Amino acid sequence: MPILTRRHFLQGTGTTALSLGLAQQAMPQDPLWQPNSDIRVACVGIRGRGGNHISGFNRMKGVRVVALVDVDSSVLAREKKKLADGKYGEKTEVDIYTDLRRVLDRDDIDAISVATPNHWHALQAIWACQAGKDVYLEKPVSHNVWEGGQIVKAARKYKRIVQTGTQCRSSHGIKQGIEFIQAGKLGDIELARGLCYKPRQSIGKVNGPQKVSAKIDYDMWLGPAPQTELMRRQLHYDWHWDFDTGNGDVGNQGIHQMDIARWALGRKELPTNTLSIGGRVGYDDDGNTPNTQIVFHEFAEGPPLLFEVRGLPRNTASQKKGWGKNMDNFQGARIGVIVHCKNGYLRIPDYNRAIAFGTDGKEITRFEGSTNHYENFINSVRSRNIDDLTADIREGHLSSAMCHMGNVSHLLGKTHSKQELDTMAGKNPHTQEAWQRMHGHLVANDVDVDTVAGGVRMGPRLTMDPKTERFADDASNALLARNYRKGFVVPKEV
Repeated sequence: MPILTRRHFLQGTGTTALSLGLAQQAMPQDPLWQPNSDIRVACVGIRGRGGNHISGFNRMKGVRVVALVDVDSSVLAREKKKLADGKYGEKTEVDIYTDLRRVLDRDDIDAISVATPNHWHALQAIWACQAGKDVYLEKPVSHNVWEGGQIVKAARKYKRIVQTGTQCRSSHGIKQGIEFIQAGKLGDIELARGLCYKPRQSIGKVNGPQKVSAKIDYDMWLGPAPQTELMRRQLHYDWHWDFDTGNGDVGNQGIHQMDIARWALGRKELPTNTLSIGGRVGYDDDGNTPNTQIVFHEFAEGPPLLFEVRGLPRNTASQKKGWGKNMDNFQGARIGVIVHCKNGYLRIPDYNRAIAFGTDGKEITRFEGSTNHYENFINSVRSRNIDDLTADIREGHLSSAMCHMGNVSHLLGKTHSKQELDTMAGKNPHTQEAWQRMHGHLVANDVDVDTVAGGVRMGPRLTMDPKTERFADDASNALLARNYRKGFVVPKEV
């Protein structure tokens, strides 16, 4: 398919292949800013996480936020006023837009930071690379496996600096902890376990389409996603729990811990095998992503990676006390990583610490501290060296893709009885152990696997070629990408 530039979209659909080619050739390969001048940034998607982007960049010396992009006019007005009032550091006047493509046509903007919903990430990043802009891209970097690879291709082709928003990569505490175990200080690594035990209550259930505020450009909000009416109470945030726009908690919160676990294993390619066990249980609502899930990854060599999602609290009594304060933990971590080694384990319980323990459970040593992830991006924009990035887009693609691979197995899975799940999970000691604990967790929340609505799915054990990033069968490959709406197509040729 032809590559459509931003200017092509703004001028209409009637343009020639020649003009498209000339537009691409004219795209800048070098930064527009001059040495010692400010780097000018546009923040895209500013309702939630995007507010942190505005603050993070605007308070940084040598950086100016000059434009805001969002589909909600009320959010644009609010954040524009905050900047003008000095709520984000120095008082700043900014331009506001609902369409990113108008920003990308400006020659005086050097970089964009993206905090839009997942289904928009790839297209916005690719458009920006084609326009000669550098990109700070929130996690997960993609909505599906194929998209992530396309962003990497665009970043390399147009020589762009693209940083993934996995800020744990800028923690020297975590880095030192990982180097400690990779040096064999706790013996051989046997398993990396990612944990996302985070409270996720029901989002409710509606009886029909919901009205979207007139202040929101809903067509632009949908972008690459299917043209559907809003079928949940809340447009914002709960899109995470709809596969059309989100990736469940394995791809929301869990991408951070998936990334750290892969980092700890030193894996630089996708796993060769993946399977998922899980479901959306404990309530019946308008979400369709798992709130309880195990994802198991095996690599061509070395130890495996196991990931666990729990959205329900410790037990039914905890549901009455308050979910946030009553979640399970595993070896002292709720939202973190445990790297199991022959002579102990490394606990990474948050975004800037790593603590080593012996086989007796006693602490051996700890590592702490982080640097500014936004600052790392800006420093790399100035140096033009992707090796200066702590979280280059390739790293973000691999970790995001591993989340998506787990969800592919889930979507291809079938509901099974407790007895069947015992047998199938029991084929591997790691999945057996995780499944038995998961089942105990569900029982404590009065979830009967054999009778619960929707059931618990066991997905197929998928086989992936890490070189081609393709599965071995057509059914799985069909879920590597998606169908896009006209005007919002992630291009095959970037």
